[in-house]
Amino acid sequence: MTTKIENSRGQQLFCEYSVGTGVGVMFLPGFKSNRLGTKALFLAEYCRQRGAPYLTLDYSGHGDSEGNFAEGNISDWLQDSADALAQLGQDRKWVLVGSSMGAWVAMLLALRTQGSIVGLLTIAAAPDFTERLVWDRLPDEIQGQLKNGEPWMRPSEYDNGSPYAITYQLIEDGRHHLLLSQAIALDIPLRALHGLADNDVPWQQSLQMVEQWSGVDARLELIKGGDHRLSEPAHLELMQSRLDELLAPV
Repeated sequence: MTTKIENSRGQQLFCEYSVGTGVGVMFLPGFKSNRLGTKALFLAEYCRQRGAPYLTLDYSGHGDSEGNFAEGNISDWLQDSADALAQLGQDRKWVLVGSSMGAWVAMLLALRTQGSIVGLLTIAAAPDFTERLVWDRLPDEIQGQLKNGEPWMRPSEYDNGSPYAITYQLIEDGRHHLLLSQAIALDIPLRALHGLADNDVPWQQSLQMVEQWSGVDARLELIKGGDHRLSEPAHLELMQSRLDELLAPV
């Protein structure tokens, strides 16, 4: 059911929230994605069939939520997620599912709210993407453009090919949240899925994430032919199977 909340910055956020019993599932969408994508709808139905709580959101500047996308950053979208969990999550345990950038946000959220998060499933995880997959790949000319305050319109294969703005404040803010250069201090079960045909985020990102994971129950599965979205029926079935594992022992 669509629910609106107000985030810590006074912006209205659109969420999907369904009540239930037991451990809930919270989905963190990717960069420029929204709460009504294929994986999000699949998870909503999965939770409905289990009778489990379900929660997802449009970050500020995404989907139907208020805010300017070009002014947003990882800190804002992490806080949006924390606000949604605090206002709708109540006093229960959650398994987080993060897609692409959402996996980064999910890890940061789990680090912030340790105790209420009991498992994490990542799909094409993109931690540290602002630095490793954007900044480090930009030519000096565009880096200079960003430093001078002029956004770079990054080409996209999604949203009908519409480019989107990358700003230097997004890059700088991301540097406050980098995870892959140190141990990821989470001792909860991790299941990571990544396609070998992912042209947006190399599978080595997920491998390093698993290597840096503090807990011993961490597993990565590489999917031959899988693209970045991992939204085909076979991929969704695998996602369901891994969620079953994470929810079973809790």
